[in-house]
Amino acid sequence: MKNEIYNRKVKIKDLTLDLPVALAPMAGVTDLPFRMLCKEQGCGLLCTEMVSAKAIYYNNRNTWQLMDIDSGEHPVAVQLFGSDPQIMADMAARVAEESDCDIIDVNMGCPVPKVVNNGEGSALMRRPKLVGEILSAMVKAVNKPVTVKIRKGFTEESANAAEIARIAEASGAAAIAVHGRTREQYYSGRADWGVIRQVKEAVSIPVFGNGDIFTAEDAVRMLEETGCDGVMAGRGARGNPWLFREIKALLTEGEVLPRPDRQEVYETMLRHGRMLTELKGEYIGVREMRKHVAWYTAGFPGSAVLRGRVNEAQTFDELKNLLEEAFLGNR
Repeated sequence: MKNEIYNRKVKIKDLTLDLPVALAPMAGVTDLPFRMLCKEQGCGLLCTEMVSAKAIYYNNRNTWQLMDIDSGEHPVAVQLFGSDPQIMADMAARVAEESDCDIIDVNMGCPVPKVVNNGEGSALMRRPKLVGEILSAMVKAVNKPVTVKIRKGFTEESANAAEIARIAEASGAAAIAVHGRTREQYYSGRADWGVIRQVKEAVSIPVFGNGDIFTAEDAVRMLEETGCDGVMAGRGARGNPWLFREIKALLTEGEVLPRPDRQEVYETMLRHGRMLTELKGEYIGVREMRKHVAWYTAGFPGSAVLRGRVNEAQTFDELKNLLEEAFLGNR
């Protein structure tokens, strides 16, 4: 399995990634605590939750919290979404100046109705000219690399990822990530990795493939089948930061690592919950941890009962006691 292709370093403008593996931006998931856990497991490039350029423009306090960056998580991208070229450019410049990010990424793939109905996210794929205007304005406004994340297309009939990728490259984008599903599909069905190959063949900037990376073997297969420069894991990393160490081991050493044991899962959940509570306060932290516990424990015996009980937890101590009972009680 060990192959020189997997040991190469990807360059995004002047930034070099030690491992061609990125964490996909996910709303409500890729906050600072989760990113740090993924970084510790070897993730090569992190990304914040998507941030509204308009919210930055109107000085929304909560929005800036989404862009909190730890000195230990570099390289990291801040992902912006919006549809007004001037606002996107101005806010990109502000983020580049006021945050410690390494990359400004542009969301052109979000399928959520409230985003799409504003002409943002994946809706931009229906307006190629506007895509070029947004990216050109942003590239001129900042010295940091500007990258973009897209989908296969808005619908199957209008799939235009390769066209959008060429426009992005011509507009100065430094790299592009492609999710192999249309907006119409959301996250259903199988991702079309063939479109990732099409994009790779259409441009010379680095291309990251995204969609259905749930195991290290999936990552290797995507690299082999599409020729992409790197892979981007999203849903496969939820409750599973170990995915990145497993991908790293397989890519660089040809080694298949064992899955984490119950002790490690327990310790990671507890630490994750503590980090969330310290960052966001107990009320919010414990409630946000509920969904993470569901992801961490999926497939474990008794996980449904545990999820129900965790959903009633009000304090970190209650959460901790429930996890101890479930994971350490039978020892």
